Amino acid sequence: MTVKDWVFAGRSIGTPSADAGLAVFRIVAFLLLAFLHGLGKVPPQEGFVGMVGGLGFPAPMLFAWLAAIAEVGGALLLVIGLLSRPAALLLVVHFMFVILVAHGGDTLGDRELPILFGTAALMFLLTGPGRYSVDAMIGGRRRTSV
Repeated sequence: MTVKDWVFAGRSIGTPSADAGLAVFRIVAFLLLAFLHGLGKVPPQEGFVGMVGGLGFPAPMLFAWLAAIAEVGGALLLVIGLLSRPAALLLVVHFMFVILVAHGGDTLGDRELPILFGTAALMFLLTGPGRYSVDAMIGGRRRTSV
């Protein structure tokens, strides 16, 4: 697999209906992440920056911005299916920190949403966005499986 194939991995995962289901899930899940969870972090408010600093991150303003960019920018890239695997990788790393550090002492129920978003991002890291994406248009609409 070439770098272009990995970055612009818009290959079909099988049938058109499977690719359509993948597209619907990608769009809904990451629109919810961007607008319901990420947008409120732009620009990072004092309380959020303080929480990031309290977790031991150096330069808490920088890390607060990185979290906001991951949740808004990474999610919106996945919504349109552009640079999907790099965006998904960014979100997987981000949500690992959220699950293990920011919510590390919380109950499983309180970590449910970050676990779901992280798992969704992991799925797109592994599969790519499918044939109904900008990546598929850039990389060529190959109809072979990954």
